[in-house]
Amino acid sequence: MKTYIIRRLLLMPLTLLGVTFLVFCITRFVPGGPIEQMMQQQSMSALSGQKAGSQRGDNNLSEADMERLEEQYSLQEPIVTAYLQWLGVLPKKISISREEFGIITGEEPADREDEYAGISDTHTKINLNETGEQVVVVRPDKDSKEVKDAFFSGTPSRKAATEGWTVEVESPMDRAERWARRMRQTGNEGAIQDKAKGYAWRAVMYKTSFDGLLQGTMGNSFKYNEPVWDMIKERIPVSLYFGILSAIITYSVCIPLGIVKAIRHKSVVDNISSVLIFLGYSVPGFALGAVLVVYLGARLEWFPLCGLTSADFADMGFWEQAADLLHHTVLPLICYVVSSFAITTMMMKNNLMDNLSSDYVRTAMAKGVSFKGAVIKHAFRNSFIPIASTLGSLISLIVAGSMLMEKVFDIQGFGMLSYQALMDKDYALIMGTLLLTSFLMVLGNLLSDIIVAAVDPRIKFE
Repeated sequence: MKTYIIRRLLLMPLTLLGVTFLVFCITRFVPGGPIEQMMQQQSMSALSGQKAGSQRGDNNLSEADMERLEEQYSLQEPIVTAYLQWLGVLPKKISISREEFGIITGEEPADREDEYAGISDTHTKINLNETGEQVVVVRPDKDSKEVKDAFFSGTPSRKAATEGWTVEVESPMDRAERWARRMRQTGNEGAIQDKAKGYAWRAVMYKTSFDGLLQGTMGNSFKYNEPVWDMIKERIPVSLYFGILSAIITYSVCIPLGIVKAIRHKSVVDNISSVLIFLGYSVPGFALGAVLVVYLGARLEWFPLCGLTSADFADMGFWEQAADLLHHTVLPLICYVVSSFAITTMMMKNNLMDNLSSDYVRTAMAKGVSFKGAVIKHAFRNSFIPIASTLGSLISLIVAGSMLMEKVFDIQGFGMLSYQALMDKDYALIMGTLLLTSFLMVLGNLLSDIIVAAVDPRIKFE
C-alpha cells in the first residue's frame, strides 16, 4: 500500500504538467486574448464617440501598448518557453525599455557628454522605465545586431551589464516577424517584407527574474489586475461552505434513506420517496434555482434574490449574521443537493438489496444473527464500497463548486471565478483555476483508492 501511494504521488506532478501544458497551448491558439480584447475595447470606444484610454487621445491601440501586453503574458515567446516561464523554470523579461536607433535631438555640441552623442545609425539612448536613467547603446555598424557597448549616460565606466541589464538589438525583420505573429500573418511573406520597410533598428534593454509557479506566484489577472492566487483564496471559502454543507446533508440523508428503501422495498415509503427523489433528479438544479428565485424570492419575497449576505452584514451582531447567512443559504443549498439525492440513494438501495440476497447474509441469519445485525454488520459494509469509491472526488466538487448555481444566485464562488476566467479569456486566471481543480481531482482519485482499500479488505495495492 505504501509503495502504491508513493508511486501515485510521484505521478501527480507529471499528470499536472501534461494537463496544464495542454491547456496552456490551447489558450495561445484560441482567439480573443488580451490584445484582441484591448483592440475591441478601443473600437467600441471609437464607435461610441468616447475617448480611448491612451495618452495620445486617439482611438487606436499603439504598437507599444501591444508589445507591453505581449511581454506581460509572454505572448511574444515560443509556447514551450512561455510555459516554462509560467512554471518558474525559466526567467521572465522584466523592466523592458527600448529605443530606435536615430538622431538624438535637442543637444548642442557643447552639451555633448561623449563621443557617441548625435550619431544616428550606430548608437541610441534608452530611457529606463524603472529608474528614469539613460543608457547609451553602441553597435559596431548600422547593420549589426551585435552590441559593442552599453553604459549609463554621463559615466562610460558604469556598464549596464554589471548592473544586471541585458541589451539586445532588433532588426526591422525581427520586428516585422513579431508583428506577423501578433496579427496571425506568419504565412504572408509579402506583408512581412512590407512591414519591415517601415521599421528601424531598435535597442532593447531588460532584466530577468524567476517569477512563476515554483516561486509561489500565478501572475496577475488581465481582467481584474489582481494576483490570481489572491482571487482564488477569496472565492474558495464560499465554495467550501456550500460544498461541505451539501455533502453532509446528502450522505446523512441518502444513506439512511437508501437502507430504509432496501429493507422496505415496494412499500409505500419506498414508492413515495422514489417519486420525490426522481422528480428532483429530473429537474436540473440551475432550472430549479431560477424557479425558486422567481416565485419564492421575487414574488413572495420569502428569500433574498441573490448573494450570500446582506449589504449591512458587517454591521450585524453574531446571531444576526448567522441568521442572515442561513437565510441566503436555503435556496442555493436546495439546488445543490436535489440532483445528488437520487444517485446516492438509489446506489445505496440497489447495492444493499444485492447483498441482502447473497448467500453470506442468509448464512449469517441461519446461524442466529438478527436481520438488523445482518444488515448493519455484514451487508452494509459491502454495499458502501461503491459509494466509498466516490468520496475522494468530493474534494474537487466541494472546492470547485457549481458554476451554474453560483451564476443563478449571483454567488461569487470558485465555480463562478472559473467561468468568468474562460469567458474573459483571462490566461493567468484560467491557468490558476485549472491547476487547483486538476490537483484536487488527482488527489481525490488517490483518496478514493485509499478509502476503498480501507473499506474492502479484498483490495490490496501491491
